[in-house]
Amino acid sequence: MTSEMIQDAEHRMQGAIASLDHDLSGFRTGRASTALLERIIVEYYGAPTPLSQMSTLSAPEPRLLTVRPWDQKSLPLIEKAIMASDLGLMPSNDGQVIRLPIPALTEDRREELVRLVTKRVEEARVAVRNVRRDLIHALESEELPEDELYSAKDIAQEITDKAIVLAEKHGEKKIAEIREV
Repeated sequence: MTSEMIQDAEHRMQGAIASLDHDLSGFRTGRASTALLERIIVEYYGAPTPLSQMSTLSAPEPRLLTVRPWDQKSLPLIEKAIMASDLGLMPSNDGQVIRLPIPALTEDRREELVRLVTKRVEEARVAVRNVRRDLIHALESEELPEDELYSAKDIAQEITDKAIVLAEKHGEKKIAEIREV
C-alpha cells in the first residue's frame, strides 16, 4: 500500500515538473519557437480555439515565426489575438500568412523574464512540497509501524529532493537561454 502511495506521489511530482516545462517553453528567449504561440487562444466562431488547431505554425528563420491559417477569413482574428497576448510581437499580414518578426530582447525585458522564470520554478517547488505533505499525511493516517513510517517518509523526502533539483535545473537552463545575447 505504501509503495503505491509513493508511486502516485512521484507521478504527481513529475506532473508538476512537466507543467513547469510547458510553462517555460512559452517564454520568449530571442529565438523563434512555435512554442511561443501555443498559449494563444483565438475567438473563432464564438468558441475559444488554440491557434495551433486552426493554422500551421512554423519558424522558417531564427528570428521569424509564420502562421498560415487554414481558413483565410480568420486572419484578422488571429492578428487580434496575437496583439492581445503578452508576447509583445507585432504581426504582419500579407493576406495569406502572418509573419511575426522576433525582436532582440532588451536588458530590462530579459530581467523581467528571469524574474518570471524564477517565480514559476518556485511555484513548481511549492507544488512538489504540497505533494510530499499530502503523502506524509496519508502515510500517517495509515497506522503503519513506526519504522515503516519513517522509512516511507525518508523515501518521500528523497523523491521530493530529486524533483526540486530537476525543477531548478530546468529553470537555470531557461534563464541561461534568456540571458544569451
